[in-house]
Amino acid sequence: MKISTRIRYGTRLMLELGLSYKEGPIFLKDIARKQEISEKYLSQIIIPLKAAGLINTYNGAHSGYVLAKSPQEITVKEIAEIVEGNFDLIECVTNPSGCARAAMCATRDLWDDLGRTIAEKLDSFTIKDLIDRSKEKQENSTAYNI
Repeated sequence: MKISTRIRYGTRLMLELGLSYKEGPIFLKDIARKQEISEKYLSQIIIPLKAAGLINTYNGAHSGYVLAKSPQEITVKEIAEIVEGNFDLIECVTNPSGCARAAMCATRDLWDDLGRTIAEKLDSFTIKDLIDRSKEKQENSTAYNI
């Protein structure tokens, strides 16, 4: 099982916006360069995040993107659900009527529980948490390079 590229890149996009929170808008090309992600791909991911109200766009002399909420108000789960959908790992969790075995299937319960556990874990991490981790990793990396 793998987390989709949309979720990973969407989270990195939001982290980069969080790192520049309250510093003004940032260009998508700068985010793409810093995160080593295609600007074209980011331009597709940013659309649902803007539509959901997590990102604001500024045009004109100070154009670019900013977080629409504070970093501590945005969870990784929220980002993942916006760019990819729910955490139901198999179709019959969402639509039990599509499977004749759904009511008696023990493995369905397992996948449902696992999806809920993943969702709960992602809901416990905010962009602020990732900002703090990022800064800590940069400090540790600098300390080892001295």
